[in-house]
Amino acid sequence: MPVTERPLAQRFADAMGQLLGPEFPSDIALAVSGGGDSMAMLYLAHNWTRDYGVRLWVVTVDHGLRAESAAEAAMVAEECASLGWPHATLLWQWDGRGNVQDAARRARLALIDRWRGTVRHVLFAHTQDDQAETFLMRLARGSGVDGLSGMRAVRDVAPHAGIVRVLGGGEITGAAPPRQGGTPGYRVVRPCLDMERDALRHYLTVLKGRWVDDPSNENRDFDRVRIRQLLRLLGEEGLTSSVLSDTARRMARARDGLTARMVGAVRQLCSDAPLGQVRMDRDGFAALDDETRLRLLTAGLSYVAGAEYRPRVASSEALLERVLSGAGGTLHGAEVLVEKAHLRIVRETSAVSDEETPLGTLWDGQWLVSDPEDKMPQGARVRALGEEGWRQIADRSALAVPFRAAIALPSVWLGTDLMACPSLGIGPQIEACRFVLGRRDTGFEAFCLSH
Repeated sequence: MPVTERPLAQRFADAMGQLLGPEFPSDIALAVSGGGDSMAMLYLAHNWTRDYGVRLWVVTVDHGLRAESAAEAAMVAEECASLGWPHATLLWQWDGRGNVQDAARRARLALIDRWRGTVRHVLFAHTQDDQAETFLMRLARGSGVDGLSGMRAVRDVAPHAGIVRVLGGGEITGAAPPRQGGTPGYRVVRPCLDMERDALRHYLTVLKGRWVDDPSNENRDFDRVRIRQLLRLLGEEGLTSSVLSDTARRMARARDGLTARMVGAVRQLCSDAPLGQVRMDRDGFAALDDETRLRLLTAGLSYVAGAEYRPRVASSEALLERVLSGAGGTLHGAEVLVEKAHLRIVRETSAVSDEETPLGTLWDGQWLVSDPEDKMPQGARVRALGEEGWRQIADRSALAVPFRAAIALPSVWLGTDLMACPSLGIGPQIEACRFVLGRRDTGFEAFCLSH
């Protein structure tokens, strides 16, 4: 029987088996907004647990952007109470900076991370229609294979590096999972990614379930809304959500193959460099095919900058041309240095945070420099090595990195005096741990394999 002809409950069970089975976790969280997609997922998951004995924890993030949002969160809480599952509402207030939709997305992931305790899997109700809309939005931006691969059915996220703050009293209403023994980050699971939005609405209607329609879903000020309306027209010409979703799946298959080839190049060409930097054989890089060169370059830029997304294709291609001509350049918060025999990708000096932070707190969004044995004097602070720090290093002849690669590294200062630069082996041995997208950095190859 074709997938779309099977009962939706069976399709959900099959998806959960593929994404989480065969040994299901004892507890799973659901992100439920109150919209049709997420409410359908709630009912599907509720019925699914009858056979698998999994405990559900439900969370709604109230972004406070609409007057109706509090009532919608209360509706979800009422439905969860009737189904017998604990529910929490998490509150967020936009500070007015940046793109509101992107800020809301990041806040949602971060708040859920602070709420989830020991629960490692959080279900999101993205659908086949969402996948198709994402494909078209990225196509309009000129994305390559990776962008057109769409959303992954399973994705690891780590919104916080190091210690995750406990939610305050004004940030949560309702129940939260236990916190003891939690590990950094969690796994976003999308069991409805191959399901049509209309099928989920039909499922809700048959069950006489409740949901709300967000009026912002018709607001043409948002890119996704305009793409959604365009998709309705394209569907009349055969370019349906199903067709676009299938194309994204094929692009994902191509992405995985290209990533495997790139990782092989990393193992062959990349040599030791301090954490947070990439060093590769220049001639070997030039001999690679065009696609692998571009992927290796953009992966290096993202790794060094700690960026969630790779830079735009057009900008990356322009930088690649400069690198091959021997010029180097900056992009995405990173800098490519062209040396005689190597290419080195380092943090762009002007992109590094200019603030000083206490030991034991995150610096530049990446580094956690700590002094557990109290080797540093009272009042020591962390900041970039910079030109002044470079001048204070008495013997630079044995350093493994050149000036441009060193000055963006974290170092410890007492006033105007350099105390230590752990990455260069300067000063007493203290701990300097780097985080990439919230996870402890274990090197460039590991980054390529997991991103």
